[in-house]
Amino acid sequence: SPGNFQVSKGGEVLKLYSEPEAKCLDCLMRDPLRPFVPQYHGLVTRGEHCYIRLEDLLSGLRRPVIMDCKMGVRTYQEEELIKARTKPTLRSDMYQKMMKVDPSAPSEEEHAQKGVTKWRYLQWRDTTSSTSTLGFRIEGVMMEDGNVQRDFRKIQTLTQVTEALLYFTRSQLDTLKAYHSRLLDLKDALRNSSFFRTHEVIGSSLLFVHDHNKASVWMIDFGKTTPLPDTRELQHSVPWTEGSREDGYLIGLTSLITSLSDAIGLACGQQEDTCEEDNVLHEVL
Repeated sequence: SPGNFQVSKGGEVLKLYSEPEAKCLDCLMRDPLRPFVPQYHGLVTRGEHCYIRLEDLLSGLRRPVIMDCKMGVRTYQEEELIKARTKPTLRSDMYQKMMKVDPSAPSEEEHAQKGVTKWRYLQWRDTTSSTSTLGFRIEGVMMEDGNVQRDFRKIQTLTQVTEALLYFTRSQLDTLKAYHSRLLDLKDALRNSSFFRTHEVIGSSLLFVHDHNKASVWMIDFGKTTPLPDTRELQHSVPWTEGSREDGYLIGLTSLITSLSDAIGLACGQQEDTCEEDNVLHEVL
């Protein structure tokens, strides 16, 4: 949320300090994932608050278009689950959010209490979005005019994701292809990353950013990302079962790559003369 950020001079943003996030960023600066993460410039204190100094990913872009994709098959930590069971706190704000989207979602008991636990709410959000099926969800899109749209959260299928990607990029082939190749590079880097193997990545996003001549994707938000105990490693590509700590990050990345391929195919169909594949065909014929 904007409240956690302050803009600083010289292409930096300041994000409210969180120990888990600072530790992750520190590790990431020495990892193959470094080119996919905003540069981390240490900490700074302003007033009574401490901030993380980060590269401003929008610096130098003209009227950028932004999409935030929350990665993984779940957005809650296993600790939250255990805590919710042992001392369940009822949240009326989360009950209200649930009611807004689907009045039939809360149980009779929840209706009576006019509250749900945080874990119940998060789990419901994950199962009603593409999180649990596709391994990611589109949290929001901000278009050139600064208009933010969050109506992508109900997306359930890859086809709908592809439509959203075409909308977000205005079907521009160069932009779609730039995103596609950046994600393929990210997949390679994740494969070689010891950070990725040894961390449970929860609630982290891929931030897609483009303007009229440049497109890139960044891994952001590591406040809920935690190192695994001792020598454990995660696959990131299998469904989660309680206790496994698997996050399904690669399931989401694969979904996004597939969807981008489909979007490129559809955009190609719309503007045939600009597609290299077609040009090669014409030459052959």
